[in-house]
Amino acid sequence: MDRAETALAAYYDHEAQARSNRALDPRRIVLRDEFVAMLAAEGRSRVVEVGTGPGRDGAAFIQAGLQVAGVDISSEHVRLACAAGVDAVCASLFDLPYPLSSFDAGWTMSTLVHVEDARFHAAMDAICSVLREGAPLAVGLWGGLDHEGVSDRDEILPPRFFSLRTHARTRAMLGQHGEVERFETWPSDRAGGWEYQWAVLRVRPGASS
Repeated sequence: MDRAETALAAYYDHEAQARSNRALDPRRIVLRDEFVAMLAAEGRSRVVEVGTGPGRDGAAFIQAGLQVAGVDISSEHVRLACAAGVDAVCASLFDLPYPLSSFDAGWTMSTLVHVEDARFHAAMDAICSVLREGAPLAVGLWGGLDHEGVSDRDEILPPRFFSLRTHARTRAMLGQHGEVERFETWPSDRAGGWEYQWAVLRVRPGASS
């Protein structure tokens, strides 16, 4: 992991237990259930989760009968995810420990928001490389406005880096890696006009290269 990832890992190591007890956004749960239903309808069973957090989404996938493997940069997140039954390892999203084209689907929530614009496409290339051609990839991000920088609201130090993007720019950036089949947004109670962005992309590995 590079210096930025090491700092981010330290933040989430500190916050991991509290995060595991925090309620998930109800709308995101509905969308997750719809994603699971789509995978079942398409006969897809093996999912990679990039940014497992404490394993709540991964555990829901397992309960639905899916096979889940995932990575997170936080060792505490990985510990909690493994305790929830997820096959999780500590790794950078830029160096995923999986063979090429080895998963039927992908899931990454609130992870790419920590990747600066200059490295966004490299991150997407890394994720798409472990997905089979045409696999659905669900991506969740904070955005709604253009802003890059370290949070001035984090009480845990070091604070997190965020890269926020307008809805149009996020959709266009994702579209360089495949066909965006769904793109939904909704407001939050976060200050500064942040909104959540949720997309399903049919990936084309190497599309942006």
